[in-house]
Formats: sequence, C-alpha cells, structure tokens
Amino acid sequence: MVSNVTSKSKSTNLTNRARMLVSCPDRPGIVAAVSRFLCEHGANIVQSDQYTMDPEGGLFFIRIEFDLDNLDARREQLKADFATVAAEFSMKWSITRASRKKRLAIFVSKEDHCLLELLWHWQSGDLDAEIAMVISNHDDMRGLVEPLGIPYHHIPVTPDTKAEAEKRQLELVSGQVDVVILARYMQIISPKFIEHFPNKIINIHHSFLPAFVGGKPYAQAYNRGVKIIGATAHYVTEELDGGPIIEQDVQRVSHRDNVEDLKRIGRHIERTVLARAVNWHVEDRVIVHQNKTVVFS
Repeated sequence: MVSNVTSKSKSTNLTNRARMLVSCPDRPGIVAAVSRFLCEHGANIVQSDQYTMDPEGGLFFIRIEFDLDNLDARREQLKADFATVAAEFSMKWSITRASRKKRLAIFVSKEDHCLLELLWHWQSGDLDAEIAMVISNHDDMRGLVEPLGIPYHHIPVTPDTKAEAEKRQLELVSGQVDVVILARYMQIISPKFIEHFPNKIINIHHSFLPAFVGGKPYAQAYNRGVKIIGATAHYVTEELDGGPIIEQDVQRVSHRDNVEDLKRIGRHIERTVLARAVNWHVEDRVIVHQNKTVVFS
C-alpha cells in the first residue's frame, strides 16, 4: 500500500514546469539547438546549468528547467519531437514533469538519525517527494513513522532468511516507488535487487569514501588515527560502497576523540549528506556517467 501523504508544496507553481537532462559528446551548437527547440515549442527557460568534461572530444552535460503551457497534454509530443535533435547530437536525455513527486521507500535498521532528518525535511516541504513506505529489519521506528500516515513494514532479516526477506521487500517496492533510500540500513543489497533500481538506490556510508570501505568504518578510522572523518552518499552498485558518489562532507577530529565520539560526530555529517543527496536526486539534478556523477546543485 502506498501512502497518499506528501510533503508540503513548495511556493513555486510547478504545474507547467519540466526538467530536461542531457549528456552527449561535446561539440559546437548543442546549447543553441536545445534552446532553439524549446523556443520554437513555446517553452520559457527558467534555469540552465551546463558542464563540459573537455571541449575537445569530451562529454557535455546540461540541465534545463522550463515552463510550457498545458505541459501534461503536450509532453509526449514534445519528447517525440526532441528525438530528432537528440539523434543529431547522439544525446542521452530525459524530460520529466517537476510536479510529479518521486516516490521513496526508506530502508532503516536501528539507528534513527538519517530517517529523522529525511522526515523533517519532508514535513517542512524541503524534500519535494512522497514517502511511500518505510521498510525495516527491526520494529523500533514504527512509532516515528506511522503517526505521520506512512506505511511501516517490519521484515526481519537473518543470514538464513535474507533471500526471502529481500523477495518480500521487492514485492512491496516494485512498481510502487521510484527511489530506494538506505538510511543506515546496514544490510548488503543483492545484485538481483539492484537490477530493479539502477542508479536509483541511494546509500549513506559513514566514511569519506574510498577510505574505510565496509563495516565498522569509525573503528577503522580510530585505529588509523585520522584527523578528519566524513560521510558519503552514493548510488548502490554490485561493488560494495563503490557506486557513483553524489555528495560527501567531513569534519575535523582529534586524538582526544574515541570511537564513540567519532560515531556521535559522524551522525551529524551522515544526516545532512544523505538529505542533500536525496533532495538533488528527486529534483533531477544528478547525471551519472560511468562511475561518477555530475551534480547541478
């Protein structure tokens, strides 16, 4: 069952607003061609961001927000017409409605700080998405979630039941959500699950990747005597903690901080890094290229 509860609407009217993401080999005329196309179709560009990896033979990325009257009725024809421009420039592209809120499934375990941050952003209207459900291998967070009208699903996971538990999770999310958020879920996701959500599973890892991959990164950091700790939000791939990085942040620590101090400091970094990454994803600000991302934040 998908919740009908959504975040407070942002002040901007998004009814006729669309977002276009484009990546293609760099060459002269890309911006002109896209702008001319939108102008000829009566669209008004309200924001445009672009980046080139290398003007000579590199890749070009662009994100455009535009308004178009009667967008819902015209969007499919707009996409069909743009296919000609896209073919000329060998573009990978998408056009999405800004008013269509992405549906999130949040996976959690026993730690609540990342979940609470996402719920707070959602309630305040800063996370323009629908939280369709929360899934957990423990029942601890039910009291935080259900009073908000969000379905909560408790699916215990043990080494012997992991495959069956993941099957139940897939049954819940398939066709019901656009993005899966691992908010300190602390379980490895199988390749079969990842196949259903390519570059649509966002994990928060409690270290500044690629340092301290895997389990107990704060203990690893303490044993190494680091002076900076961090957190990393990334898309999940089959490589453990090796997917495209969306956002990172760090904070200084000292020899006086023990492992528990590092965990306490790290929780603040984790919650803000994950919230930023999720927000950028739902606003179509991230383009994945190979194992990297271009983020128009």
